[in-house]
Amino acid sequence: MTNGNVAGLVGTFFARQQDRLMTVQSSIEEKLNAAFAPERLDVINESHLHAGHHPDITGAGETHMRVRIVSASFAGMTRLARHRAITELLKPELDAGLHALAVEPAAPGEPVRW
Repeated sequence: MTNGNVAGLVGTFFARQQDRLMTVQSSIEEKLNAAFAPERLDVINESHLHAGHHPDITGAGETHMRVRIVSASFAGMTRLARHRAITELLKPELDAGLHALAVEPAAPGEPVRW
């Protein structure tokens, strides 16, 4: 294998890694981890559950996300304040076409339904 072939394979590998990092889901995960240092974080793509609800929503892609997050950052915050903090952080994703965002935030020790 020549150096040119190796460079091409390495370039392809990194391009694929970058594509994976640029998904809406991974962007949400990265931002939430950085902002809230959660003990637990689940970002779930639920787009397939909403196919046909709107002519432009086929169920493919990343149009509907659910965020389940437990973070000490939420201690002392109201449920509304927690939702606002998360939606403000994810405003670029919402503005770019994320159609729906379900948010289930909790502080450590609080009961969760998941």
